Amino acid sequence: MLTMLRNISCYTPKPVGKKDILIAGDKIFKITMPGVLEDNIHLAHTIDAEGLYAFPGLIDMHAHITGGGGEAGFDSRAGEMMAEDIIAAGITTLVGLLGADGVTRSMEALYAKAKALEAAGLTTYIYSGSYALPPVTLTGSLIKDMVFIDTVIGGGEIAVSDHRSSCPSTEDLIKIAAQLHLGGLLAGKAGVMHLHVGDGKKGLGAVTDILKNSDLPMTMFIPTHVNRNRKLFREAVGYVKSGGLIDMTAGERDGIPVAEAVRILLAEDADLSRVTVSSDAGGSIPTGGVTEVGAFYRDFKEIIQQAILMPGEAVRLFSTNAAAVLKLYPRKGNLREGGDADILITDGVQRLRMLFGKGKLLFSRP
Repeated sequence: MLTMLRNISCYTPKPVGKKDILIAGDKIFKITMPGVLEDNIHLAHTIDAEGLYAFPGLIDMHAHITGGGGEAGFDSRAGEMMAEDIIAAGITTLVGLLGADGVTRSMEALYAKAKALEAAGLTTYIYSGSYALPPVTLTGSLIKDMVFIDTVIGGGEIAVSDHRSSCPSTEDLIKIAAQLHLGGLLAGKAGVMHLHVGDGKKGLGAVTDILKNSDLPMTMFIPTHVNRNRKLFREAVGYVKSGGLIDMTAGERDGIPVAEAVRILLAEDADLSRVTVSSDAGGSIPTGGVTEVGAFYRDFKEIIQQAILMPGEAVRLFSTNAAAVLKLYPRKGNLREGGDADILITDGVQRLRMLFGKGKLLFSRP
């Protein structure tokens, strides 16, 4: 099936001006100057996108798709995330994970939910493991999960610097990381270690200790929630400047909001290509309630509307950088011929108008 988007202003994420985008099946077949491709090619749909803007679909690398919480008793367990809520946040690709509860929630349920979201038109991956060590897995082995389970892209979220963790030693963490690294090499996957960093005294010291005591690549470690408090974020800025990757949590208000955190990173001349944002949707909030996925899109929108970053630079934090970290680029995280047709379409005030996931129109409003 062929769909044409006509006269749409494109951020690939680089701004390239007005283009026509031809979608064929689940791929972007052509991006051309307007009018080059005539309507006599057998189009199923032609969409006049004059006045609209196209971005790569957003990528959320941290979502509790089966629900998180449970740390205040059984009645504090959150419910499963719904596909329509994810889609309404402009997300076309996401990574599901377990959190503190790897006991009453299972990897099997996580895998099944990921497949259900795929059936709704999303691209989904999962991490093996939870807060605690030894990690919960599908096959009994992290390496086997990486090699034999299509959706497993890494391990996480393993908790450090948090009273809810299993208090892993540096040696414990290195052994887990080594398995993920080797599994990633064998399967041609990212093999990342996604680390929940809490409010504990050690901060990012748990991550830097791994690097000091192993030969593992710095780029496989993704400490998340680094904007949860100011002390931790100061460490995170230094970590980025030393070559590390960090992941910030959308919707943060008790710590440093994403927009403010980006301003700080810019003032420190930090490399924003090493920074991602994720939703932590479905997770529990310490003061009560559940994080919701809509905060992810609101932070994206806020960064543009406050002119903190130009639109093409903003979308890197919410899509392109994650695609690179997860080794999904250039198939995802950009608009290119031959790439997946994951396309976020907004109006001039960043109101979500349409969303294509793998060439399928998932969302549309006038």
